[in-house]
Amino acid sequence: MRSKVAILRTQPATVLQDYHRAMNLAGYQQVIDRTVDTALKVNISWHYFYPACSTTPWQLDGVIRAMLRDGYSRDLLHACHNRTVVVSARKGERENKHLPVVKSHGIRNVHLYAGEPWINVRDAIGDLTSKLLVLNDVYPNGFSIPRRFIGENIIHLPTVKTHVFTTMTGAMKNAFGGLLNEKRHWTHPVIHETLVDLLMIQKHIHKGLFAVMDGTLAGDGPGPRCMVPYVKNVVLASADQVAIDAISAKLMGFNPLDIKFIRLAHDLGLGVGDPREIEIVGDVDVAEENWRFVGPYEKMTFASRMQHRIYWGNLKKYIEWSLKTFLAPWSYAASVLYHDAYWLPTIGRKRVDEALRSDWGRLFANWEKLTPTEKGWDDVGN
Repeated sequence: MRSKVAILRTQPATVLQDYHRAMNLAGYQQVIDRTVDTALKVNISWHYFYPACSTTPWQLDGVIRAMLRDGYSRDLLHACHNRTVVVSARKGERENKHLPVVKSHGIRNVHLYAGEPWINVRDAIGDLTSKLLVLNDVYPNGFSIPRRFIGENIIHLPTVKTHVFTTMTGAMKNAFGGLLNEKRHWTHPVIHETLVDLLMIQKHIHKGLFAVMDGTLAGDGPGPRCMVPYVKNVVLASADQVAIDAISAKLMGFNPLDIKFIRLAHDLGLGVGDPREIEIVGDVDVAEENWRFVGPYEKMTFASRMQHRIYWGNLKKYIEWSLKTFLAPWSYAASVLYHDAYWLPTIGRKRVDEALRSDWGRLFANWEKLTPTEKGWDDVGN
């Protein structure tokens, strides 16, 4: 079957309807099994609200409403969160207004690090282990993955944005937090190959695999945190994780096949990364847009420049080894101090305030006070 990506123009007044339509245009009901649990894998790239950085509340809300409307059992849906050493998922789900959505629909809320059993990946995927590109070298004794993932569906909920390690981040990168434990920074020097390995694992363990991407606000620059957000008014959906990332990359102005993880996955037959081979459904003319994003490397922050020097540059042999020892917390503290204490209040706050004046920003700011129609929000408040 040819890979298909649904893309639609949207606005607050129709966004719920548009998510439902995009998911069905992309054939999610043929992929997501009704008889097993479905994890809605929320993306929290920062525990503060920052436009385009994390799953939006209308994205999570729209996916849940679409599935309930199509007859999926509420009891078999759950929001799914991982944590990182620099981002608090508990705080993030509050600040990004995911928790009110989950509570309003009465679905379960699963934090993978809160009492959930994890098992060694070799017990989960067997002989597939021998085909992994880099993870056997990074973790000679294997690594653990959440046991609950085996046999359940997963729907990834990324946003359209750039990333200082991988040029762009989307559906494939969204598996990074859920499938790897807190030593996942060990994979940064081989991050592209790691994402391909994780896609192999996902295809083996999940009953169904799908992605719904929010591009209502999209981020350019040194993402996933220190970006410039732009209103773009699009949503995307696909059962092909490679294809949806390729179309997202193309919209931003990148050649998808120049992005290493997309090219590797395409060449290995894990999905389609060449836009010429992807069927676009919905508002097909949107796929021809070029937003001409400058990307993550032109205006890197001090923090992102240092990360590059540590993982790939002249500081690698002096510092990278420490990130695999008890000394690693120095880097976590440095990241939090830079991004939370310095960058957000001095630079990022102005960008947040500007975005909050948009229709999407007002919808976010007034979220708890607004009541949608079946289609979306006719009034987004003051």
